[in-house]
Amino acid sequence: MTQIQKANPKVGIVSLGCPKALVDSERILTQLRSEGYEISGSYDGADVVLVNTCGFIDSAREESLSAIGEALNENGKVIVTGCLGADKDLILNKFPNVLHVSGPQQYESVVNAVHDVIAPKHDPYLDLLPPQGIKLTPRHYAYLKISEGCNNRCSFCIIPSLRGDLVSRNIKEVMYEAERLAKAGVKELLVISQDTSAYGVDIKYAEGTWRDQVWRSQFVDLAKALGELGIWVRMHYVYPYPHVSDVMPLMAAGKILPYLDIPMQHASPKVLKAMRRPANQEKTLERIKEWRAVCPDLILRSTFIVGFPGETEEDFEFLLNWLKEAQLDRVGCFKYEPVKGAVANDLPGAVPEEVKEERWHRFMQTQQAISTERLKRFVGKTLDVLIDQVDGKKAIGRSYADAPEIDGRVYIGSIGDAKPGDMIKVTISKSDEYDLHGKRA
Repeated sequence: MTQIQKANPKVGIVSLGCPKALVDSERILTQLRSEGYEISGSYDGADVVLVNTCGFIDSAREESLSAIGEALNENGKVIVTGCLGADKDLILNKFPNVLHVSGPQQYESVVNAVHDVIAPKHDPYLDLLPPQGIKLTPRHYAYLKISEGCNNRCSFCIIPSLRGDLVSRNIKEVMYEAERLAKAGVKELLVISQDTSAYGVDIKYAEGTWRDQVWRSQFVDLAKALGELGIWVRMHYVYPYPHVSDVMPLMAAGKILPYLDIPMQHASPKVLKAMRRPANQEKTLERIKEWRAVCPDLILRSTFIVGFPGETEEDFEFLLNWLKEAQLDRVGCFKYEPVKGAVANDLPGAVPEEVKEERWHRFMQTQQAISTERLKRFVGKTLDVLIDQVDGKKAIGRSYADAPEIDGRVYIGSIGDAKPGDMIKVTISKSDEYDLHGKRA
């Protein structure tokens, strides 16, 4: 009599928050997949659902709580992890039926909780895991997390209390992961951490061997090593420390993308001091000029907060004027929200919501005008574009100036036989406030 083989257990996942949390989700799924679990794309098909939460600001906490409630309603068997999981009592008081709660980076705890719900069933001959592990991004790009935690103590942020102090990975480990991804067909690596410029400080820039060469676990060495892979490398969350200048020649030479994501948050010295950020906006302007002198194609993106406690109209005007002088390419802006446990909650001078809203609109109008002008320089040029989506003969892609999901896009009217993940040449015919338009060269 033929024995009926029981199907492999299936796990569903809802991953919220930043790319760093997405990498955590990928690590958990990679471990589960190696044990024989399958990944379900629906609540109905899952034996258990993981919800990887965000708890950084109030709106993110509400989104996470809503996601937990939805998973319970749709499936019933829910395991919670991530930043909001650090507030275990909050979750269990609201959702007592949740099976398990853990905080960020507690991978083993999550995997063990899945084991408790449904045991793994692994066949080493059938359940093959790709060398790059399980990825939740499209096949042609991936996030590369180089460290956990943060040594900064910004007054509006609770990341150190959620994820701890900086813990860097040795460059050998990082580079072997990067190489596996490149060999698997990844065309773009997005380097992420809480403070990419500080990479390796905690491990005293420990050395590691990769490709028969000794490298230091340090920002510039990492950029040099990644530049050997021959694919796009995009640097995120880079604080403007002096040694960042050392990567400009690499960018100018095309080793890594001439793109820096620098979370500046504000420009007013008074507000920066209240935020506990380096109040060196004048030095930052000087560095930007120096960087562009070495690498004229450099793209700078940043994020800012308006309506921080104590921000006056004078502070805000200072920010707008700084923005006009800096001429940043890509900019995001957030209205200040209190974060449970953040020091900034106790600062005087709360800004009314209607003032935050008005300042946000003025900020975005100012940056929109800057972006419109800066994008005009691409018209008539031919750029390498990485295709993300295809619809018939049209496509949406990104140039070196565009990180996925947060920056602009390149709309291509005629692509021939190109498909997602292809790198093609596109001649730009038009630009608008945030995007480029063109045809395949």
